[in-house]
Amino acid sequence: MSALLAVFGSRRMAATLLLGFASGLPLALTSGTLQAWMTVEGLDLKTIGFMTLVGQAYVFKFLWSPLLDRYPLPVAGRWLGRRRGWLAGFQLALAATLGAMALFDPKGSLGALAALAVAVAFLSASQDIVFDAWRTDALLPAERGAGAAVNVMGYRLAMLVSGGLALWLADVWLGFRGTYALMAALMLVGVIGTLMAPEPDGVAAAPPRSLAEAVVGPMRAFFGRPWAVAFLVLIVLYKLGDAFAGALSTSFLIRGVGFSAGEVGLVNKTFGLAATIVGALAGGALMARLGLWRSLFAFGVAQMVSNLAYWALAVLPKELTTMTVAVAIENLCGGMGTAAFVALLTALCERRFSATQYALLSALSAVGRVYVGPASGVMVEAMGWPSFYLSTLAIALPGLALLVVMRGPVRRLEFASPANT
Repeated sequence: MSALLAVFGSRRMAATLLLGFASGLPLALTSGTLQAWMTVEGLDLKTIGFMTLVGQAYVFKFLWSPLLDRYPLPVAGRWLGRRRGWLAGFQLALAATLGAMALFDPKGSLGALAALAVAVAFLSASQDIVFDAWRTDALLPAERGAGAAVNVMGYRLAMLVSGGLALWLADVWLGFRGTYALMAALMLVGVIGTLMAPEPDGVAAAPPRSLAEAVVGPMRAFFGRPWAVAFLVLIVLYKLGDAFAGALSTSFLIRGVGFSAGEVGLVNKTFGLAATIVGALAGGALMARLGLWRSLFAFGVAQMVSNLAYWALAVLPKELTTMTVAVAIENLCGGMGTAAFVALLTALCERRFSATQYALLSALSAVGRVYVGPASGVMVEAMGWPSFYLSTLAIALPGLALLVVMRGPVRRLEFASPANT
């Protein structure tokens, strides 16, 4: 217990929590909350649909990640260091840009608001690059699981604040412009986290010697690792079954089972969020005892078997309690799997190139989440909801089988020196 408290109670964990919050805060403000603002202002659906494109920076952030690996931010970099200097710069810029969004409204100044939303997405994606790099550089191997769990908790809490809470504040108290001004002020939480965070030292403090090395070096270093291609395949497959199960979960609960949108929203925003946070924290705590490989395997099996909760919901009589239990089980196990998976991505990054490598690996990990939607719809139409959810167990098996084959390489990551990973 004392060892567990030492891991979760460290200064690095406190900084990770605040930085995770700052990382999650801007996302809804350029997506769901912004869509709600435009809807309330009476904009047409075609315009609202096109505004979803403002978040493309999150997909292509790996393109400018070598610049953040190679160069420190002038002035701030000399004071705070390469990682923390960029973090503080992006956080202050996000606070200013979100504050600027509060000066406009969608009906009268859509162009200006769209440009600012694009800027927020770019700055937010850039902050994510540096935060992921800092976490990779600064956390010790024994802290990777706890760090992943605390990061998930901070990120999810921020999404609740900038999503559900922001909508409530806009509706009953502040209006959307006042709410965006408040969200801008909340970005200063990230600055506090940056000031608390220790700047990585040693190998992590030395940037690539040139921009060419910052671009080519991460690829050369990663593919020089034994089992490099197998690790890439594992990243795609590990949460694939979970991605299929979650791709149409809202449509399943509303159309497949017959719950109202309000019931689904209430359960997902309360029990779902709480279960994800509890699962991530439990996963991080268990990883301190189990190690990386055993955690990946155990949590992978759990997130696969948890898909049976949705199968049961599809075949049992409609009950709100049944939905609550199913959503809680699915999110609990998914949160545990996410904690182990983020720890794997962190362990795979070489500290000198961590910004670029993590950006590339996280983009690859999103392949399943982004592209399973169309396939899920076709499968549901062909086989129905109960058989679809049973099939997601089979989809999860190749990732677990590959993990078994790669037990040795994954276990070697657990004991790698942080200066050499």
